[in-house]
Parts: sequence; structure tokens; C-alpha cells
Amino acid sequence: MFDIREVDLHKLNSLTKYPSIFTYHALGDKGVLRDEVRIPFAGRMIGSEKVDGTNTRIICCPDGSVLLGSREDLLWERRDLIGNSAMGIVELLKETVNRLAPVICEPDQIAVYYVELYGRNIGAGAKNYSRTGNAGFRLFDAMFIENFGELLAWPADKLALWRDQGGQPFVHHDRLQDLAMRLGLQPVPALFDLDATQLPTDLPGMYEFLVSFGQTRCPLDDEAQGVPEGIVVRSPDRARIAKIRREDYERTLKRRPKK
Repeated sequence: MFDIREVDLHKLNSLTKYPSIFTYHALGDKGVLRDEVRIPFAGRMIGSEKVDGTNTRIICCPDGSVLLGSREDLLWERRDLIGNSAMGIVELLKETVNRLAPVICEPDQIAVYYVELYGRNIGAGAKNYSRTGNAGFRLFDAMFIENFGELLAWPADKLALWRDQGGQPFVHHDRLQDLAMRLGLQPVPALFDLDATQLPTDLPGMYEFLVSFGQTRCPLDDEAQGVPEGIVVRSPDRARIAKIRREDYERTLKRRPKK
């Protein structure tokens, strides 16, 4: 039986951390992109706006406990088992967690909802979303772990290797949209649903593709500067996922000698 007071929280933290997303084009020295496509795609691919904020986890446990975590650390449990005010995460999400707790905790699984907090003083691009101090969050991924007992019994190094090698069971894109609707959560803005042959593979072409989407689709007030960070592109089953950031292409093209 799962009991949050008996669980190794270090392992639970490791189990639910969000893995790093590689850039679509390979990164070279000093943050300059290479011509090589590091994460190639085939078939259907989904593009969503990459929101410049802080990665946050809502971890729903079989015993009804719900924890909030940053990218690296567990910060708070809704019954105050642990508490950490870092980055304003708890302040912004506490009410949502308490509202959703009765419907997002199931006795046979650990569910993790990944959201991006943004705006206010969160991240370097905060003013692109709000100039008046507003903050918000968007759902961008989720997973459901049914064999949590087995996984939490593993040694910490084996668990970390499982996570880093893609073992986490993220949901299909279409199910993620259904979850957002059911829970009343706003997903990250959708940008496209295309065949991979329509995604540029050269650096100038990708930059033009990026800027064609214009302003951010998730401003928090009318005074926001509105420059989007970029795109996250994934296969529907999330077997492949990559980030495409405007600043990477701007930096690279600026430093390249003109032909």
C-alpha cells in the first residue's frame, strides 16, 4: 500500500522529474547551432508554443497526497508534509491542486501533470507575457505510472537510468488535450499538426518558420511584449520531441559569415 510518509521522497522525485529536451538542430560551440538535424521526425508531428517560464510538476499519489515540484526538487505537499516557497510555485498552484485533488488521485497509479509557470518575474522572458506582474501556467505533458511499486523499489541509479533513457510513460498528444479539457486546465498553445516533410531542415528556413507564428499565443495582459520563445515539436506518442528556440537561430545566423 502506498503511503507518502513511508515513501523514499528522493526516489519519488527522481521518478517524476521531466527529462531534458534536445534542440532540433544540434548545438555547437558557444551556443551556435550546427546544420545537422539532431532530432529528425517522420510522419505526423505536433507543434506547440514553447513558453518561457519554469517547469513544474503536479504529482498525484495513490493515497490522495498531491505534491508540487520544480524541475529539480519537491516543494510542497497539500497537507503540508513538506513546504518550500521557491519561485512562487506553491503560491500560484496551491488553489488549483486543492480543487483538483479529489479527481486526479487514483488508488492504482501515480499521475504527473507537467505545467509551465510563466509571467511575473519568472524567467528572463517574463515581460513577453506580462508587464503588470500577472502570472499563469499551461499544461504541456502528463504521464501515468501503474508499476510505481516496482520502480520505487529499484536502486536510485537504476531508476535515474530508466528515466534518462526514456522509460517514463508519457501520454499520447490527443489524450493530453482531453485531459486538459476534463480538468479545466489550459494547454500550451497549439501551433500546427503537420507531416514532418513540411518542417524546414536548414537554419535560415527554420528561423523563417519560427517568426511566421508572430506573437505569443498566451499573453497575460495587453501590455505584454509578446515575443514567443519558440516551438516544441513532438511525435503524437512523444517518442520524439525537440525544442526550437528563436534566440538560438538569431544568435547562429548573426554569427555566420554572409555569403
